[in-house]
Amino acid sequence: MDMTRDTRPAGPPDRSHAAARVALVLGLVALGLWTLHGFLPALAWGAILALALWPLYARFVRRVPPGRHNVVGPALFTLGVALVVLVPLALVAVQAAREAREVLQFWREIEQSGWPVPEIVNRLPFGAEAVAAWWRDTLAHPAGASEWLHHLDNGALVGVGRSVGTQVAHRAMLFGFTLLTLFFLFRDGPALAAQGLTACRRLFGPRGERVARQMAASVHGTVDGLVLVGLGEGVLLGLVYVVAGVPHPVLLGALTAFAAMIPFAAPVAFGIAALLVALKGSLVAAGAVVAAGLLVTFLADHLVRPALIGGAAGLPFLWVLLGILGGVESFGLLGLFLGPAVMAALVLLWRDYTQEEPAPAPALVDGHGGALSRSG
Repeated sequence: MDMTRDTRPAGPPDRSHAAARVALVLGLVALGLWTLHGFLPALAWGAILALALWPLYARFVRRVPPGRHNVVGPALFTLGVALVVLVPLALVAVQAAREAREVLQFWREIEQSGWPVPEIVNRLPFGAEAVAAWWRDTLAHPAGASEWLHHLDNGALVGVGRSVGTQVAHRAMLFGFTLLTLFFLFRDGPALAAQGLTACRRLFGPRGERVARQMAASVHGTVDGLVLVGLGEGVLLGLVYVVAGVPHPVLLGALTAFAAMIPFAAPVAFGIAALLVALKGSLVAAGAVVAAGLLVTFLADHLVRPALIGGAAGLPFLWVLLGILGGVESFGLLGLFLGPAVMAALVLLWRDYTQEEPAPAPALVDGHGGALSRSG
């Protein structure tokens, strides 16, 4: 008997083994995503914050060198991020609680004595008499105001309150896991980045690393273009609210800053501020608030944001806008950052695919017709 005969299976079994390995890997990945689906938003937020804050963290680590276990630096920086987020939210919550008490007090006064016709109604350019007459018949006396207010469903209000409480608890848990993810990303960031680039090269070839770097650059640009520009809009319009006499300018400025992070959402915030000023009877101040809001948002949305986001991600403004709006529609607030990153990767792949291959350099031949080398 020939003991040296090769008994290994031929080609088809090898292909079946490779297909089985691919199926096993895909199955495990799908199972892992299904297991972690409730925590994927926290992981995504942690990755986005780590990418956006990594330059600041690198400077911080230079001043606070990592210890033996590299725990102090990531813990302190993560704590700083938590305070930056939680302190403004706490201030807004306290102010909102005060406003809620004032609203309830105002509600009780309306039920007891009615709601007088506001001065702004008498200054309407048209329909002032009709609106004032309806107001006097409906809201100006206690019986009419109480009847109108009781049309609101108390059960629905209780349901809304419970829903808000549930959402707050869910968001708090999500934020806690985001901070936990952020800590580990800060601690193991360089190793994870190297592993990610290696995986991209093995899965997608030389272009994989370029795509990963382009997506990271788009996250940096999106954070600068949305968060920082939105905060700047909130500060500028908050000052306008103070000058124009808008009630509660700090709270409305914070609302404007949050709304300004979403393209074309800021007009809702400064429109509310203008309406509150108009209800006080100052139409000129309301017009000034609207004019300042339109000017600030026009400059931010058409000049500053395209330069920051498009310049960092290498995207035209149209794809930046579509990425942001489409991302918000598909993924919610997280899509503000995921959308431009996906668009940046797709545009980069499209450019690489449609770029013409350079022509081969002509060969240099010797006197006998043999090729010596190629130039360049």
